[in-house]
Amino acid sequence: MKNVVITGSSRGIGKGLAESFLNLGCNVIISGRNPVHFQNTISELSEKFGEEKVFGCLCDVRDYNQVLDLWNQSKNHFGSVDIWVNNAGVGHPRQKFWDQNPELYKTIINTNIIGTMNGAKVAITGMLEQGHGAIYNMEGLGSDGRKVDGLTLYGSSKNPIRYFTESLAKEVKNTGLIIGAFSPGMVLTDFLTGNYEEDSPEWEQAKKIFNILADRVESVTPWLAEKALSNKKNGARFDWMTIPKTIWRFISAPITKRNIFD
Repeated sequence: MKNVVITGSSRGIGKGLAESFLNLGCNVIISGRNPVHFQNTISELSEKFGEEKVFGCLCDVRDYNQVLDLWNQSKNHFGSVDIWVNNAGVGHPRQKFWDQNPELYKTIINTNIIGTMNGAKVAITGMLEQGHGAIYNMEGLGSDGRKVDGLTLYGSSKNPIRYFTESLAKEVKNTGLIIGAFSPGMVLTDFLTGNYEEDSPEWEQAKKIFNILADRVESVTPWLAEKALSNKKNGARFDWMTIPKTIWRFISAPITKRNIFD
C-alpha cells in the first residue's frame, strides 16, 4: 500500500489523480491553497474511500515552509511518503505577453516553476532520509517546446520543467530514488477551457481541436496512476498523447466524430 502526496489536488487533474490512486488501494494526501475546494475534496473522497485512506494539508507551493509542512504532516500521519506528485499549477487567459499584469506572471512563474522546485527539494530530502521514494513532475503546454499564440507566459513556465526533471533524474542516480514526469496532454478541465468566452469564434474553433485531441480526467488519470505504481525506472516519462496517437486522432476524426463535451 503506497502513500501518495499530490500538490494541487483539490480539483482538476490533481483531484482525478487522487481518486485514481485511491481506487488502486493507496493512501492519499490532498493539498491545495483554496480552503473551500480543499475541504470539499477531502469530504467527498473521505466519504467515498474512508477517512483512514485520505489525509489533507492546506499548502501554497510558492512557500517553501508550507511545502515542508506538507511533507512533515504527511510523514507523521502515514509513516512514509512513497510517491510525491508535483501537480500544482496555474494558468491564465489567452493574451499577448505584453498585455499581462506583472503580478500575474510572477504568480505563474512562482507557482509552476518555484513550486515544483520546492516540492522536489522537500521530497528528495525526505526520501533520501527514509531510503526510498518516487517523485513525478507534471509537464504541460510548452514542455516539449511548442508555442501557442496567447500562451507564451504559461508555456514559458512549463518549458523548464522537462529540463529540471531530466537533470534531477541524473542527480539522484544510484540513490535508489526515482524522478519522473507526467505528460497528460489536453485534459478537459476548467484549466483548459477557462481561457475562452462561450459562443465566441475562438471557443468554437477551440472546441473542434479539443474534440480531437483532448480527453476527460477520468480517462487520463487512472493510466498515470497505474504507470507510477508499476514504474521502477528512474527518469521515466509517461506521455498520454504520443505522436502516433495524435496523428491517429486527426486521421480518424472525420469517422469517429468525438464529442468530449457530452
